[in-house]
Amino acid sequence: MTELWKYENCLVCGDKNEIGMNLPFDYDGEVAATEYTAEARFEGYKEVLHGGILTALLDEVMAKAIFGKKILAATVEIKVKFKKPVKTGQKIRLEGKYTGERGSLIFASSRATLPDGNLAAEAEGKFFRLKGEKRQEWLAGLNL
Repeated sequence: MTELWKYENCLVCGDKNEIGMNLPFDYDGEVAATEYTAEARFEGYKEVLHGGILTALLDEVMAKAIFGKKILAATVEIKVKFKKPVKTGQKIRLEGKYTGERGSLIFASSRATLPDGNLAAEAEGKFFRLKGEKRQEWLAGLNL
């Protein structure tokens, strides 16, 4: 498994963020993945994970799949389709894939799967490839 870039204060993967999730990600050369158990502190409705938190998780796993290709990019657009609610205390599996690029745009997809195999949500994202000075600035903040 490839070790992926991360920013130590990231809400999702950072290990220095006091209120963060500190999630580890795996990457097998094609798919970035992690598992997360929905916490009550991130409820949107009673005993249901907030859709914004689920969106953040879907975004992060796409970014990790892009990072796995050694491409540094920032999210430009994300489209999420929510299929089934994620209950607090429920573990979900998140997977992301790099799906291609056109010019400076990078494309990726992700999915969140419930323990019974049902799809909780899926997303498609567009990311902007960081270059030059901005790339160097962002790289300086990452754990490589």
